[in-house]
Amino acid sequence: MSATATSTPPPAAPKVDGGKGGRTRLSLPVILLIIAGALLALSAVRAITGAQDITSAGQISAALAMAVPIGLAGLGGLWAERAGVVNIGLEGMMILGTFFGAWAGWQTSPWLGVLAGVLGGMFGGLLHAVATVTFGVDHIISGIAINILAVGVTTYFAKLWFNSGEAASKGGSPKQSPPVDEITSVTIPGISDWLHSIEAHHWFFISDLAGVLGGVVTNLSLLTILAAVLFVLTFFVLWKTAFGLRLRSCGENPIAAESLGVNVYTYKYIAVIVSGGLAGLGGAFLSLVTSHIYNEGQTGGRGYIGLAAMIFGNWRPGGLAMGAGLFGFSDALQLRNGGESVHALLLLLVVVLAGLAAWKLYRKSFVPSVISAVIAVSVLLWYLSTETVPNEFVTATPYVVTLLVLSLSAQRLRMPKADGMRYRKGQGK
Repeated sequence: MSATATSTPPPAAPKVDGGKGGRTRLSLPVILLIIAGALLALSAVRAITGAQDITSAGQISAALAMAVPIGLAGLGGLWAERAGVVNIGLEGMMILGTFFGAWAGWQTSPWLGVLAGVLGGMFGGLLHAVATVTFGVDHIISGIAINILAVGVTTYFAKLWFNSGEAASKGGSPKQSPPVDEITSVTIPGISDWLHSIEAHHWFFISDLAGVLGGVVTNLSLLTILAAVLFVLTFFVLWKTAFGLRLRSCGENPIAAESLGVNVYTYKYIAVIVSGGLAGLGGAFLSLVTSHIYNEGQTGGRGYIGLAAMIFGNWRPGGLAMGAGLFGFSDALQLRNGGESVHALLLLLVVVLAGLAAWKLYRKSFVPSVISAVIAVSVLLWYLSTETVPNEFVTATPYVVTLLVLSLSAQRLRMPKADGMRYRKGQGK
C-alpha cells in the first residue's frame, strides 16, 4: 500500500534589506563624488561671499567634534532599530553618559570616565530593553520615561556628589562637575602645517580641500578615532556576520526569525544594551573631550539629532556618518563667527532649493516644485537684503537643518519592517 507523503514547507527565511530586490544603495565612488560636489559648492560660496571660515581647518575640526556625539547616538539608535526596538531614550542615555563619565573622570582618569559613561548608557539601555522587550511597553513611552528619569537622576546626584567636599573645592556645583583631565589628541606633524599653508592662500577648491584635510589631521582626539572605528565595526558586525544577520532579522520579521531558531529576546536585549552604551559614549565625549566638564543640560537635544541622522542615513552606518557630519557642521557654525557663516550658507540653500524645484518639475510634481521655488526666492531675498543673521537663528541652525534634511529625504526612507512593533515569544504559532 502506498501513501502520498505530505509535508509542511519550511518557514520562509526572514528577508532583510541588502538583496537585489531592495533599494539601490550608493557605491563608494558615488559617495565620494557627492562629497566632492558638496565641497565644490562650499568653495564657490566661500569665493562669492568672502566667508573664509566655512571651509577652514578650525571649522572642520569643530564640526568633527560636534559630529562625533551625534554620530555615536545615531549609531546606538541604528543598533536598536535594526533589532526592531525604537530608541527615543537616546537623549537620556547620553545624559547618563555625560554625568557618570565626568563623575568617574575627575576622580580617576579620563579613560575610566569613558568606561563609566558607557556603563551609564548601557544601564539606560537595559531599562529600555526590560520595558519594551520583556514587558511590551510602548517603545516611545519607555524612551520618553528614560529621558525624564535620566534628567532627574543626574540632577539629584549632581547636588549630592558635586556640591560638597573635595568636588566643591575643585570647582564642582549642583549643576557642574570639577574639571576632568584632557584625553590625548594627536596631530600629524609636517602634514598639518603644510595643509595650513595651502589653506592660507585661499585658492578655489584647493585651499578648501586643504582646510578640510587639515581639520581632520590636527588635534584629533583618540576618542574621535575610536568613534570612527566603531562605525566600521558596526557595518562589519551587522552586515558581514551571521550574528548581524540574525539581529537584523529580528527587526524585519521576528516571527520568521524565531521559527528558524533565533532567540529574538536575546538579540533584542543585546542590541538595545549596545545602543545605550554607544549613546553613553557619545555623552562621555561631550563631558570629557568637548568641554572637559559635566554641565547640566549639555547634551542639548543631540540624542534626538542623532536619531534624525540615523533616519537620514536610511538606517545604515555610511548614511548615518554623512548625516552626523552635516549636523555637526551646522552645529559648529554657532561656535565660529556664526552670523556671517550662516548668512553665506543661505546662498547655498538657495541653490539646493532651486535644484529641488527643477527636479520636482521634471518628475511632474508641480506642487512641491512651486513650494521649493517660492522658498528659494524668499531665502534669496533674505540673503540680498541682509549682511548677517540674528544670533537666535544661528543658535537654532542645527535644529532647522534637521527639519529640512528630514523633510527632503523622507521619500527615500526604508525602515526595518518590524521596527517599533510589540513582539511576544511564540506569537507565530
